[in-house]
Amino acid sequence: MHELDRAAALVESAEALLVCAGAGVGVDSGLPDFRGDHGFWRAYPPYERLGLRFEELADPVHFTDDPALAWGFYGHRLELYRRTVPHAGFAVLRGWGERTGLRVFTSNVDGQFQRAGFDGVAEVHGSIHHLQCVRPCTDDVWPAGGVAVDVDPETMRARGPLPECRNCGGLARPNILMFGDRSWVGDRSQRALDELTSWRRGLRAARLVVVELGAGSAVPTVRRQAELASAASGSLIRINPREPEIRHGRGVSLPLGAAEALAELDARLSRR
Repeated sequence: MHELDRAAALVESAEALLVCAGAGVGVDSGLPDFRGDHGFWRAYPPYERLGLRFEELADPVHFTDDPALAWGFYGHRLELYRRTVPHAGFAVLRGWGERTGLRVFTSNVDGQFQRAGFDGVAEVHGSIHHLQCVRPCTDDVWPAGGVAVDVDPETMRARGPLPECRNCGGLARPNILMFGDRSWVGDRSQRALDELTSWRRGLRAARLVVVELGAGSAVPTVRRQAELASAASGSLIRINPREPEIRHGRGVSLPLGAAEALAELDARLSRR
């Protein structure tokens, strides 16, 4: 049986679906691919001129030492994610979710699933669409709606007033888990993860199928979640154009992009 047919049969048999999504799921929506330094620098040429890598910019120390640099990076991304329209694959997943229970686990901070109309999204690394205090003065996390940062496109530095903490008036930052981050307020993310755990426990003997999308092995958080969740049944569909292999456990590997794979699977389901 063709691997796409095998994957479609798994989705058709599912009594519950867990979508585990990494950064690759957004590439078909036009979001930049940060894979490697050159991928990041293609998206942000000013940082190549400065010799700054993604890992260096995604460091919370900049919000203290150089807030204009920090908010230049995150302010630009916030506006980019607000403008981005989720690709058609998100609608496919929503359609599947209408036939059975569906939850999302993602390492992405871009809010694409929520924009596509999903509820029950567990964002393990937080969200750029929420803010917290840099210090932090409290454990408060609040929506970033209405926050706009003016960014100089040549220097990628923020200009003008920067977002403020709504409690102490000091500097605010995105509620994102950054590299070496000891100040991240993870309560909002943890609540969603706890809800996901309760949902999975409530499934009991229901047949769970895991659809993993665009999750690489460099930061294996999403892959581990997908493999653990599917360990009992082996019902894992791994969709990844570069690293589709399943080395631990059983499942179906599809070496395709997210939008193409979901469209192909949906077409097969429609013919059944």
